[in-house]
Amino acid sequence: MVKIGNLELGEQLLLLAPMEDVTDVSFRLIMRERGADAVYTEFISSEALIRQAAKSAKKLITDPRERPVAIQIYGGDPEVMREAAQISEAAGPDFIDINCGCWVKNVVGHGAGAGLLKDPPRMERMVRAVADATSLPVTVKTRLGWDHETINILEIAPMLEQAGAKGLTIHCRTRSQGHNGEADWSWIPRIKEVVSIPVFLNGDVKTPEDAERAFQETGCDGVMIARGAITNPFIFQQIKQLRATGSYAQPTIEDRIELCVRHLLHSCEVRGEQRGVFAFRKHYAGYLRELHGGARVRSELMQITSLDQCVDRLETFKENFIHEQVASESGFELAVV
Repeated sequence: MVKIGNLELGEQLLLLAPMEDVTDVSFRLIMRERGADAVYTEFISSEALIRQAAKSAKKLITDPRERPVAIQIYGGDPEVMREAAQISEAAGPDFIDINCGCWVKNVVGHGAGAGLLKDPPRMERMVRAVADATSLPVTVKTRLGWDHETINILEIAPMLEQAGAKGLTIHCRTRSQGHNGEADWSWIPRIKEVVSIPVFLNGDVKTPEDAERAFQETGCDGVMIARGAITNPFIFQQIKQLRATGSYAQPTIEDRIELCVRHLLHSCEVRGEQRGVFAFRKHYAGYLRELHGGARVRSELMQITSLDQCVDRLETFKENFIHEQVASESGFELAVV
């Protein structure tokens, strides 16, 4: 049983990664429904939280149906992070995650995210400050090191455990790599040798087969999936099918459109129609990928601003897709419109 503090989560976990402008409550709910064992909010600036910025405060909102859920916070000042942790705990998550891995310049430039890899003592003080400030379990998401010449995760991991971290997620790239190059999973078994807390693997888990290979090759306690969940919203359920039966099913057109519409409706419920429709555009590619005519429909949906029109276009596409399949099986041709 994998435990984060006193929180029992199961065996060999499947985790939805925190992703800015992606993992809002509507996406998290869909992923929990489809097999994710735990989900994470978008990362939230500690400075913005203590200033009570409205946009950051909205990111704290969770839904009981998505539990277990973590609120992820980031920042460069341990004392500010302490206060942000208390604000986050009041929002009622199951645990708090500290981002020590974001590689983007405007985060790193403020000594936050992966910038902390250049200052391990400050990283330790930050984790200790957050752990001391909350009764909730605290976890950390980080990288192997700043670059290939300064990989220091084997020194940092036990330090973070001693500071109070109850779990570690390792993006198996360095900060200098960003999302480029291959993730080096070979570090995971070595990290597990130097800590007694759960270690989760992140990086290059794009397919169900990738997840199974990660478990088999590394002995990780869980895999965290980011972009793979955007490109394939069914990935979590497929991983569980693969692990249980040795194979998995591809979603039907009915499965895809039903889930897409439900996700879109909830996005609009959470954000309001105009913002919900606009924010949802990033998800069409995942629901429509590899479908004949899907790219054209996606292009059309990117121009539509009305929720009802988006739903009508998706339903029309589904019906014509089914008719085309029937016609093809009967030896006739029917264009998808």
